[in-house]
Amino acid sequence: MDAQTVLKVMQALPGTEEHEGWAGQPAFKVRKKGFAYMSEDESRLMLKALREEQQALVAESPEVYSPSWEGGRFAWLEIDLAAADADEVQELITEAWRLTAPKFLIAQLES
Repeated sequence: MDAQTVLKVMQALPGTEEHEGWAGQPAFKVRKKGFAYMSEDESRLMLKALREEQQALVAESPEVYSPSWEGGRFAWLEIDLAAADADEVQELITEAWRLTAPKFLIAQLES
C-alpha cells in the first residue's frame, strides 16, 4: 500500500480531517481525536488499535507490524506500508477510525 491509497481511505471516512502532527507528519483525526499518523517519509503508518489486536498482529507478522506506545485499553500499531497487505491496512484504518469516531459518524459509514 502506498501513501496516496492511505489518503484515499482516510478521505472516505466521515469526519476525518488531516492535520500536521507533532513532528510535521500527516496526522488524521476525527472530532479532534487522533487515530492515525503517517511518518514524514510516508513509508510507515501508526494506527490506534486494541491491545489484543496489536499483540496478535505483531506476533503474526513482525516484519510488517511493530508495537508502538500503549495507554489504557488502546495500543498503537506501526505498519510498514510497503510490506503490508492493502486490504488488511484498509480494514485496520477503518477500525482505528471506529475506535475514535462518535456513534453518529459510525452510523453514517454503515449506511
